[in-house]
Amino acid sequence: MRRPLATAATALSCCLALAACGANPPQAEGAGGSSGGDAKASAKLPEDKALHALLPTKNRTSGTLVSVNNGSFPPYEIAGSDGHSLTGASADLADSLGQVLGVKIRHVTTDGLPSQLTGIKAGRYDFALGPVGDFKDRQGANDFVDWVREFVVFAVPKGNPHHIGSLADTCGQRIAVMAGGSAEGVIKKQALTCEKDGKKPVKVQSYKDQPGSILAVRSGRADAFFSSQAPLTYFVAQAKDQLELTGTGKGNGFDDLYQGAVVAKGSPLRDVLLKALRKLIDDGTYGKIMKKWGLSANTLDKPGVNLGGES
Repeated sequence: MRRPLATAATALSCCLALAACGANPPQAEGAGGSSGGDAKASAKLPEDKALHALLPTKNRTSGTLVSVNNGSFPPYEIAGSDGHSLTGASADLADSLGQVLGVKIRHVTTDGLPSQLTGIKAGRYDFALGPVGDFKDRQGANDFVDWVREFVVFAVPKGNPHHIGSLADTCGQRIAVMAGGSAEGVIKKQALTCEKDGKKPVKVQSYKDQPGSILAVRSGRADAFFSSQAPLTYFVAQAKDQLELTGTGKGNGFDDLYQGAVVAKGSPLRDVLLKALRKLIDDGTYGKIMKKWGLSANTLDKPGVNLGGES
């Protein structure tokens, strides 16, 4: 769906999926990934036996929690090619959570958010640490334990040739988004607004992952990528002066945007994660991890359950 120049596009896509062909962020150098929940934190955290006792029986028996990820949400999630190793802020946080809960957190990478949510509902995965956007329409089948506040902006070619500065500037433009994500819903709504106002509609391009969306902009097939500011900041830095951010500091169709871990509706794991995250915030571990990955502006003072409102 996005390979007009198959060889070059494939190579570039692979580069982006692996954080730009040997250009992993300095935070990830030497980390070696998080495989099967193996801890890589410099100082091991003590197990909280009271929290361990609150885990579902199957997890206490197996000694593991299975966390599903999309694999392409840097600097939170940067998946290895084996489908089980992970680096990034979420990987570091998972290591710390595993230590506090006294279990290993095993990472599994799947193809897109819909697959993650379906797998959690079916019990194939225990949770997604994410962070995943928390919205009312997702809370019917899921519970969110929010640990991030995010902002949604645009990544555009250097110089912003199409003068996209906000959601209102997208009429008639080719906008890439993540399929099934909250930004896709907002941009499709904007397309209808453009038509209602007698303007050219937005040409929405939905991709299964972040690298595919960025590739569309870099190859000239899309005019902008509309997504979360934290990963877009990462991709712009990796693009080495080919891209820039725009639309920062504006709502762009969103109110307060909370993101977090996802569990099946009513899962006892929800309250365990909430308490464990609160512990990591209180002892400073969470703040250190977020600072390490350049995410201090996205931190919350305390985690919360289902904080998200209407998009």
